[in-house]
Amino acid sequence: MARSEGRRRRGRAAAATVTVLVLLAGGYAAADVADVVPGVLTTDPPVPDPAPFPRPSAVPAEPLLPTLDPDVPLPSPEALAALSQELVDDVRTGGDVGVVVRDALTAEVLVDIGGAAPRTPASSLKLLGAVAALDALGPGHVLRTTVVAGEPGQVVLVGGGDILLTDGEARPRDVVGHASLRDLAARTAEAMEGQEVSVAVDDTLFTGPLYAPGWGGIDLDYVMPIQPLAVDAGVLPQGGYADDPALAAARAFADALRAEGVAVRGEVVRAAAPEGATELDAVESAPMRDVVAHTLAVSENSVSEVLARLVAVADGEEPSFAGASRAVLARLAALGVPTDGVTLADTSGLLVENQVPAAVLADVMATALDPQRPDLRGAVTGLPVAALEGTLSNRMHGAAAGVLRAKTGTLISAVSLTGLVLDADGRLLVFAVVADDLELGGVGPARAAIDEWAAGVAACGCR
Repeated sequence: MARSEGRRRRGRAAAATVTVLVLLAGGYAAADVADVVPGVLTTDPPVPDPAPFPRPSAVPAEPLLPTLDPDVPLPSPEALAALSQELVDDVRTGGDVGVVVRDALTAEVLVDIGGAAPRTPASSLKLLGAVAALDALGPGHVLRTTVVAGEPGQVVLVGGGDILLTDGEARPRDVVGHASLRDLAARTAEAMEGQEVSVAVDDTLFTGPLYAPGWGGIDLDYVMPIQPLAVDAGVLPQGGYADDPALAAARAFADALRAEGVAVRGEVVRAAAPEGATELDAVESAPMRDVVAHTLAVSENSVSEVLARLVAVADGEEPSFAGASRAVLARLAALGVPTDGVTLADTSGLLVENQVPAAVLADVMATALDPQRPDLRGAVTGLPVAALEGTLSNRMHGAAAGVLRAKTGTLISAVSLTGLVLDADGRLLVFAVVADDLELGGVGPARAAIDEWAAGVAACGCR
């Protein structure tokens, strides 16, 4: 669908019944470690945004859904453009910035400065996979980790895409640890009725390399090898990631079986579950809307990559890095989001080779707000609130506090911010800002400049 056709469709729908998911909608209180402490390649205050938060847990809150009032005045495009041009001209942003601002109610583009130019989006890229996953799987979809009967005397642990399992007590109100391997082992032990067993793990849901081409060095400090099964997103208790998260999870499952009194013989091996194998038991993840919300709130790289693979599985694509990228782009195109100028080197935003125009990021955000697609709203409710939650908990304590939701993005040469903000009159605006021509050490100043711009938009009556 052409850009103009997609925007007109969403604009007509929005004019009828747009609702927003902004304003102190309680939720995630855990801050992404990448936005709390300085990263190894930056100095205070620059921080590498795409880092997973070690062992995060949060309880998704019910979002506040006020209906937008069409009588609230629209801000002046000229005033917003002047404010945005100041950001572009600010020496802190490197002089090459894409800025797009749209009205959420009418889809009218109020500001477009370099919006069509492909840029490195950093972790704002996670929005693409989040919307695609909600579209492909549905907000209520759960990821099942199953145990099936394998060869005689063998049980096979089958990964279904839940990498937020716990090997301890289940935390049913949380996203991380919602499902427990300990519970699965207890029920499997009952089904085996005291038999001696061997344990195998089936992680064949995904194919291809475990790391994206181009990942290396410091990147591997922020993402696990991509497999369809893991405990705590592969994060080890002592820090860092398991070299083989699926095998580590299966070993934890075998240990849990032993704790239930089951005689487990031999070491855990890899084996594909037999076709039509009898299911012995299963545990389920939190609903997809909550998994997506958690992923965006804490900027979880590993889960972002898994979500894209699950889109590929749902759409019959190869569940590899390349297939996941194709599947995400195909889903977005079918939703009316233009994908011209988009290049996906991964789906978490770790690589500078990722290229997404700011206008596309704004389109994705507007699509998630479409009142005719409430199933996509997990990509909005998951965005952290300025000065309160997730990767924005320590940012924007001024005019934008409590009235801005956004996905952050930070690499050593790029900073982005994509989300929603209510202006001083109560008009909801969709925005995307990407600055990707930063010198080493320039991340902190660029983020400060973007935060000041966001505060200016929030404080602006601009009429």
